Amino acid sequence: MTSPARCIIGVDVGGTFTDVFVLDEENGECRVAKVPSTRPDQSKGFIDGIRAGVDSFEQISTVVHGTTVGTNALLERMGARAGIITTRGFRDTLEMRRRDRPRTWGLWGQFDPVVPRDLRLEVGERTLADGTIHEAVDPAEIQAAARALIDAGVEALAIVFINAYANPANEQAALHAARQVWPNDYVNVSSDILPEIREFERTSTTTLNAYLQPPLGQYLERLESALQGGGFTGDVLIVQSNGGVMTVDTARRLPVRTALSGPAAGVIASAHIATSAGFPNVITCDMGGTSFDVSLVAGGESALAAQTAVDFGMVIRTPMIEITTIGAGGGSIAWVDRGGLLQIGPRSAGSDPGPVCYGQGNLEPTVTDANLVLGRINADRPIGGKLERLDVAAAGHAITQHVAEPLGLDLLPAAEAVIRVANSKMAGAIRLVSIERGHNPKDFAAMPFGGGGALHAGALIKDVGLKSALVPRYPGITSALGCTIADMRHDYVQTVNGVLGALDLDHLTGRMSSLSADGIEILKRAEMAFDRIDTVFGFDMSYMGQTHTVDVNLPEAPMDIELSLSEKLIRESFEKRYRETYGKPLQAIDIRILNLKVSVIGRRPKLDLSVLAPGTDVCIENCLTGTRQVWIDDAWHETGVYERLSLPVGARVDGPALFEQPDTTIFLEPDLYGSVDQFGNLIISRKSEPES
Repeated sequence: MTSPARCIIGVDVGGTFTDVFVLDEENGECRVAKVPSTRPDQSKGFIDGIRAGVDSFEQISTVVHGTTVGTNALLERMGARAGIITTRGFRDTLEMRRRDRPRTWGLWGQFDPVVPRDLRLEVGERTLADGTIHEAVDPAEIQAAARALIDAGVEALAIVFINAYANPANEQAALHAARQVWPNDYVNVSSDILPEIREFERTSTTTLNAYLQPPLGQYLERLESALQGGGFTGDVLIVQSNGGVMTVDTARRLPVRTALSGPAAGVIASAHIATSAGFPNVITCDMGGTSFDVSLVAGGESALAAQTAVDFGMVIRTPMIEITTIGAGGGSIAWVDRGGLLQIGPRSAGSDPGPVCYGQGNLEPTVTDANLVLGRINADRPIGGKLERLDVAAAGHAITQHVAEPLGLDLLPAAEAVIRVANSKMAGAIRLVSIERGHNPKDFAAMPFGGGGALHAGALIKDVGLKSALVPRYPGITSALGCTIADMRHDYVQTVNGVLGALDLDHLTGRMSSLSADGIEILKRAEMAFDRIDTVFGFDMSYMGQTHTVDVNLPEAPMDIELSLSEKLIRESFEKRYRETYGKPLQAIDIRILNLKVSVIGRRPKLDLSVLAPGTDVCIENCLTGTRQVWIDDAWHETGVYERLSLPVGARVDGPALFEQPDTTIFLEPDLYGSVDQFGNLIISRKSEPES
């Protein structure tokens, strides 16, 4: 007789490693695993990671997955061959964009859309801005265009008509006609994907959704088949870019919502861990093998952006956690440019071949190679479990050849220069999300995670002026942990484009209630256990004549929206938000409501972090495994090496020190100290406060 399914598993697939967090709901135990990612088929590493975490797939009740398949397909231009059917005269919307260009300077800019011009076909139809159908669509013309795209080898179709947000009738008629001849389910209309004003953003989002449907759909099919083949009978959920989760069926239909899936899960986990530990204001620093992702959490809440550009011209307009990404991961390559300046990234060695010290064929030095040469990484204890030992000599040779000799330096100063440049790039990203947006770094703690983040935490808090750093219990699998606690969330947007005071509030409340009901019904169909369901109502608003809007949330989700929604409530909410953003509301100017926004959130039970905490009955001396020479600030330092997971609650260790664990290494510089809180987090602080 098989044991009942009782484990929830979070899986985050990164560029170098696949991270797994296993929560046994029966006894409260947690396990972690870290295995190399497998490109191009990430599902193999996914299954390897789960097998490293559980004895049998039959033990698993739910798998929650943060995936980079969509992100990689966009960045590498490896999506499906897609086509567009659009209103006559609007064939080039995708290419014209906002009349921006890849590089600010120069006489010309080059950009190739994911759909070439010969696969963007026009048809006769016209909907006016007020929703009036001026010219009805001809189904026969739609089918002729669809057949032409099929003959051209197109696999996925996007139908985008002008002003379809105001009235979707023509698009829906075209959808019905196209489906009669299209050979698969990959047919998208903009009124389903993004029923919102602004032609380029709607076209781009719909097109990229079509572009991603085949690769993500095929990946999820392989994943489900492999899980079921192993005896898994539970549910699979996919993390969205907004920090919520969705079912596999929803992910297949709306793959564009997975564009920042993995990093979003890390921010969700960080917000929960940091708030529980008494740090409501943190800046998350996710350093993996390829990138360094930064996000700001204020008051325990992560910031949501209305849209993002995954790469130039690839604009996705859907709510997503605001994350700034730079090419400064552990595998980022160090090189000297033609001007003799040391650069880090954006090229990365990734997981295959990986850093030089992996011995898999790469000859260019990386940030990981520099940390190894400086003694900050244990060559005999590489993370991930794939390698028995790291090659220090090969890493040193690569740094000498590509960095030290071109700069006229010895090996160790050159390796430290690599780290300093990488730290400088990371500090710049932190300043971008904090200082440049009006936040005082002294009010925030850094929260480093990912395989390499904790090696750089001390330098970052000193460079930026942060008050401290909080290193979670398992920094290398934080995103995987975030998968297990992410809420189920669905966001909706509809264009209103009306003036406050002239709107029919009864009609508006009806639309809000309808969207809320749709979201609640999706949550019910998921058959998940929720602590509660919240509905958040909001608007994109501005004063008349303004181009840019501010996002305005109503103060609470009303239980009876018919009684709670009023012109006074909307006006006061807008003026409060405008005051927070710009300092002072304007007077005697009409207020415009551009878009209505509804978010339906199923709050899933959160992990009790006390299950991760170590005991209090272990002596710190027993956690000291030895010492190692580490190069710090142009000199060798005798540095204590500790088994981090064995350190008891309340322990304090003065730097210099190294803390080793299976998923990462934490480096403590001489002027810092670390203390273990009640959840097993390591709090890094200065031994003396810096002068103001």
